[in-house]
Amino acid sequence: MEHVLGQAKKVPGCLFEPPGETATDPDFLLLYRDAMSVVLLNRFPYANGHLLVAPRRHLADITELSQDENQALMTMLQTCCTILKTHLKPHGFNIGLNLGEVAGAGIADHLHFHIVPRWQGDHNFMTVTSDIRTIPQHIAHTFTQLQPDFARIAAERR
Repeated sequence: MEHVLGQAKKVPGCLFEPPGETATDPDFLLLYRDAMSVVLLNRFPYANGHLLVAPRRHLADITELSQDENQALMTMLQTCCTILKTHLKPHGFNIGLNLGEVAGAGIADHLHFHIVPRWQGDHNFMTVTSDIRTIPQHIAHTFTQLQPDFARIAAERR
């Protein structure tokens, strides 16, 4: 509610650049971090398991990605979908990014993809008529459920 009412404290720095170098951090909903990418649970999700995937480097435009960064992000998007399919069993996904504030980017200065798991009939009249989102699982539980798979990937890549 603090976020909805505009009363939430502003977090210093960039959401996609959590402090430290650990591969995971539940306080920041950081599921995974390596040299090229970060994966976070969206703190204000459209659906259960809504992930944010961003390049590690702070940049705003997809055309600024190096070839290696581009490949790493696409690979991470695939990996995230596999993990979400395993644990949450969605029927489909919305995957996308908004480039620039005018295009709907809430954080326009750091490029990031959204992966939103979808289930048949998951959004009903509440979202359309009342702008209310319903999430069936607490975000901390979703983090705990997904994090071991990301930890395994981090260990394999060391």
